[in-house]
Amino acid sequence: MSKERNFVYPKEVDTFAFDWGRLALTVAPEVNGASRFSGGVVDLGAGQGHTRHNHPGAEEIIFVISGNGEQMVEDENGTPVTKKVGPGCTVYVPESRFHSTLNTGDGPMQLFVVYSPAGPELALRELPDFRLVPPAG
Repeated sequence: MSKERNFVYPKEVDTFAFDWGRLALTVAPEVNGASRFSGGVVDLGAGQGHTRHNHPGAEEIIFVISGNGEQMVEDENGTPVTKKVGPGCTVYVPESRFHSTLNTGDGPMQLFVVYSPAGPELALRELPDFRLVPPAG
């Protein structure tokens, strides 16, 4: 596979599936040679979310494409700050900061996430409920 993949749909890449949702990495070193960041589409079912976690040494951007939820990002003192989020909201998670996301809506919630530098998403493969789903096409 050429690393020069500039246009990528989530259905064209491996998907990380979990009990809480799915992540399809559409930008990553192994997908298209991106070297400074990685990112992809996260799908969360109604009432689903991922628990408090962090990405040591990496920042994250979370953009809400659709759905509604609650996003928690700890402040610089480690105090959880939770806000309601919906379509169009961008959430910045500073380096190594703990955070969590919960879909509070009745339908699916879709996010686009970006990690900088690339790599923290690979740790997700170590989670006990991780399943790799091959591309649909």
